[in-house]
Amino acid sequence: MQVVSGESLAVRTADAEGMGAPAGCGPRVWVERLQLSDFRNYRSLQLNLRPNPVVLTGSNGAGKTNLLEAVSLLTSGQGLRRVPYPELARMGATRWTVAARLVTPLGPLNIGTTLAAPPESRRPDQAGRNPGRIVHIDGTKQSGSGTLAQHVEMVWLLPAMDGLFTGPAADRRRFLDRLICGLDPSYRSLLGQFERAMQQRNRLLADGARDGARFAAFERIMAEAGVAIAAARAVAVAELTSAIGARRNAAIGALFPWAGLTLVGTLETELGVRPAVEVEDAYCELLERERERDRAACRTLDGPHRSDLAVEHGPKQMPAEVCSTGEQKALLIGIVLAHCDVVRQRQHGTAPILLLDEIVAHLDPLRRAALLAEIIALNTQAWMSGTDPEAFSALAAEGQFLHLEEGRIAPLARAS
Repeated sequence: MQVVSGESLAVRTADAEGMGAPAGCGPRVWVERLQLSDFRNYRSLQLNLRPNPVVLTGSNGAGKTNLLEAVSLLTSGQGLRRVPYPELARMGATRWTVAARLVTPLGPLNIGTTLAAPPESRRPDQAGRNPGRIVHIDGTKQSGSGTLAQHVEMVWLLPAMDGLFTGPAADRRRFLDRLICGLDPSYRSLLGQFERAMQQRNRLLADGARDGARFAAFERIMAEAGVAIAAARAVAVAELTSAIGARRNAAIGALFPWAGLTLVGTLETELGVRPAVEVEDAYCELLERERERDRAACRTLDGPHRSDLAVEHGPKQMPAEVCSTGEQKALLIGIVLAHCDVVRQRQHGTAPILLLDEIVAHLDPLRRAALLAEIIALNTQAWMSGTDPEAFSALAAEGQFLHLEEGRIAPLARAS
């Protein structure tokens, strides 16, 4: 799909008289204006929006997920697909730009982000590196995308995440870490500190280094950052478990089975019975003791990078990985809705923006209706995509419907 250059579209949620914001008006963060340039299959696009949920419909390949991906770059991280930034440029273009005006409880915020530099303009010593992205907030250049997490929190669910419970532990760690980054922007720095120190230790192992002092410096950093990571995960899981319990006791989201969450990992287990400083020392000793084993394996075998999040279907007392596809999807949605409750508690009533790609797939009509009702109750600007507008008919009075097809994007007053 190629949108006509400079196209501007004001999306209405009702007829000429217009409608107010959805019920339950309160503090929120929402995208008021979105502008794209040479992003994926969008040459140029401007959307003027309201706080209401946004529904993107159209055939496969029309650009629905691309639009969600652009919105995901308004917060910290690599976006919902986690691809190298040059791949986001439209075919034939070397740069891309995503800009937005956000409304926040503290006032409006103008965000812009773009590829750091075209590949051909980079220095020879940078040729093998993936370029980052440049971020501006209200015209001021930021040191990185991490600053965005202080202003806007987003949570997304993609079809690729339907296999979260049956896939590798790394996927579940990344999912949990992403949730924590939204609650604590400094958490991303901890992850970076641990990763860099572990990479240096692994390099020493690969180079055959034997100098204990060189290892000790990196292992101490790994211990301090690693224990802090494990502690943050434990706090997050405890808060999620509490929110899940509150929803269960209040009979909220009964169609989304409550999940039992358990952290599985050496550091997480030790923190449950010993002070953090003792766990740090013990982890340092373990890293020193197992250098030869790790050298043979060509990597560090113990630490928070090996932990897992075990999920159980609470009502059935069954591991999530053996549940049906529909049950797994319902469990995942339930966890995300509980996380939204945690965010609202921490952010004085402000829920995160939700990006839900093909969200109604694998949901029966009852669960679909329950999800859309919860989205309205959340009082957030959820962005949802699907091929059939009728699947979102419950949002006819509340949603902003955009139809993407054949090189154009057009508003629909309500679902057909």
